[in-house]
Amino acid sequence: MKKKITIIGPAYPLRGGGMSTFNERLARAFIDDGHEVTIYTFSLQYPSIFFPGTSQYSDEAAPEGLNIKVLINSINPFNWIKVGNLLRKEKPDLIVVRYWLPFMGPCFGTILRIAKKNKYSKVVCIADNVVPHEKRVGDNAFTAYFIKPVDAFISMSQKVLADLRLFDTTKPAHFIPHPLYDNFGEKITQLEARQHLGISAKQPLILFFGFIRKYKGLDILLHAMAILKDKMPSLRLMVAGEFYEDQKELEALIEKLGISDQLLLHTHFITDSEIKYYLCAADLVVQPYRNATQSGVTPLAYHFEIPMLVTNVGGLAAMVPDGKVGLVATPDAASIAEKIELYFKTGATPYLPFIQEEKKKFSWKKMVSALLEAV
Repeated sequence: MKKKITIIGPAYPLRGGGMSTFNERLARAFIDDGHEVTIYTFSLQYPSIFFPGTSQYSDEAAPEGLNIKVLINSINPFNWIKVGNLLRKEKPDLIVVRYWLPFMGPCFGTILRIAKKNKYSKVVCIADNVVPHEKRVGDNAFTAYFIKPVDAFISMSQKVLADLRLFDTTKPAHFIPHPLYDNFGEKITQLEARQHLGISAKQPLILFFGFIRKYKGLDILLHAMAILKDKMPSLRLMVAGEFYEDQKELEALIEKLGISDQLLLHTHFITDSEIKYYLCAADLVVQPYRNATQSGVTPLAYHFEIPMLVTNVGGLAAMVPDGKVGLVATPDAASIAEKIELYFKTGATPYLPFIQEEKKKFSWKKMVSALLEAV
């Protein structure tokens, strides 16, 4: 039966990255399933003083075929009332709301309370995080306020489900693996990707991809590169992503470790049209996280069939069976260096059949079905 669905969360004209990309891809999956979909995104997501990157907005063309309404101001309570009343009157069958940061709790919690006064719309939350990576005063109160009007939860991490039960023990909550990001084009040859990026075709290359934040452990990986400097002198680490933390601190560490010649730094925002080149250029994608719930980098690597090295934190290792689709290390430099060295002794060949089989589990149809059946 055709349903009227509203997705609340980041989308164009906000820049890509995991959240916007996911919401837009989810909207297409609902449309492919025969439903009517509207995305409510932000007119203001973060005040500029709180935003760590260079720009919140995309320079790329708007996605075709999606109904995106730029409406929500995260810091204006009068706006929350307006948006809530709009949803109340529109009466969507299902409201799908993303939750990743307690900062959004007051905004989303207020919008949902007002929307549900129509006594018709059901609310399902896709919870990326319940307990944030970087804790702040008010986190628990904001999250508790948000959770109350939600009817059911979907999480892409067992860790988040466990965190959720600290706030609510009765509402339906289900684990669904993060679907593949299959909307960045098809896999291209490593040679083509490296030629596009101006990278040597012969050097062994590992990739750190995504926004650079403390919890993602790039500094740990830099220490691992220092360990490997003499063992694997031709190895290069490509860092592709914008700084969301103190750039000078990492630059000082690079200088201290004496590894600048081993690095290829593309520390700017990577646009959607460029993503395939970075993934396909790599021999191995490394996620050296200190802590995590799940990661949008893993579904990217699966889509482009690039082996992964992840740390055994949060839900990362659950999506990367050790010794099959990749390798699992502890979040310290020695362990990561050991696993990198081990990987290059065999190369990608042993991993590819397992990657091709495992990736079949991560479908958008499963996510759509879970959201529709959650309430």
